[in-house]
Amino acid sequence: MAAARGWGALLVAALMALAMPGGVASAQDADVVRSPVLTVDPDALFARSQFGQAFDEKLVADSRALEAENRRLEDELATEEQELTSKRAEMSPADFRDLADAFDSKVQRIRSEQQAKARALGERGDKARRRFFSAAAPVLQSIMQEAGAAVIIDKRSVFMSANIVDVTQLAVERVNAEIGDGADLPEVPDDATTPGDDIPGAAPNTPRADGAVRLPPADAAPEGERP
Repeated sequence: MAAARGWGALLVAALMALAMPGGVASAQDADVVRSPVLTVDPDALFARSQFGQAFDEKLVADSRALEAENRRLEDELATEEQELTSKRAEMSPADFRDLADAFDSKVQRIRSEQQAKARALGERGDKARRRFFSAAAPVLQSIMQEAGAAVIIDKRSVFMSANIVDVTQLAVERVNAEIGDGADLPEVPDDATTPGDDIPGAAPNTPRADGAVRLPPADAAPEGERP
């Protein structure tokens, strides 16, 4: 109970500080509010940026292309399975089994290849966010310095704050001016730490592309050999 009152007192004190003339100051001719604490929405910063929009557009197009490829392969395998089954009556059991085993191996290979492509699409989102936030870090640091801030907090984890300390849109504008669509940005090593490392999820609006080849089932032989 005492702890709850303590947190409540701190929250009230913080809100009072924001409300006081000296708590958050903003000059009419300045772009950045003066505040010891700023907030930013990392997802919105990425999604609204030219880099994020260009990445999302490319990822959506590639995901749809993979889905179309999956459907084409599914149809081709279904047709091949039917052709193989139709030959069963004309072949010896041993010869048919050889063809059936070869067909099953082909299905497994294609399935693995398509799943690898889907995994690569998912990993691309993580890499893109690392590149983006690595490039955005100096911009955010500059905003912090102009605001006299000690910290920029993820807006999604803040219980309550004044909108004036949200610098997401300002960061979007400045990052756009600095890197544009990011076409020339260097790759960031996988073990590099960037301000966006703790942001879950991938780019929004990504169509499902699981790489699965649904026909025939993974454990199924051609129809003539099924029990």
